Amino acid sequence: MADGFIKICGDNEIAEGAIRTFKIEEKSIVVVRYDGVVYAVDDICTHDGGELGAGDIVNGQIQCPRHGARFDLKTGNATQMPAVIGIGTYRIKIENGDILVALNE
Repeated sequence: MADGFIKICGDNEIAEGAIRTFKIEEKSIVVVRYDGVVYAVDDICTHDGGELGAGDIVNGQIQCPRHGARFDLKTGNATQMPAVIGIGTYRIKIENGDILVALNE
């Protein structure tokens, strides 16, 4: 972890279109593979605190299962009401067959 990245799972554990939730250092994050790219975002909808990990991926956005708010996987920006505030995003790297995430940036 010298470079700020933490191993969360093996690269083969996140299939295309899959959504997985991880609890790391008291933080809940969602890891998604979409169009071959792995993304990590906060697991909490800014509209009412719903868990995004139980949602769906729609056109590069994660959709909250509660009220349909959507957030861009790349930027974290809110893209559909009722959310107006974005979510946090985290850098990912794949190294030696593992997915690593940087939480402290």
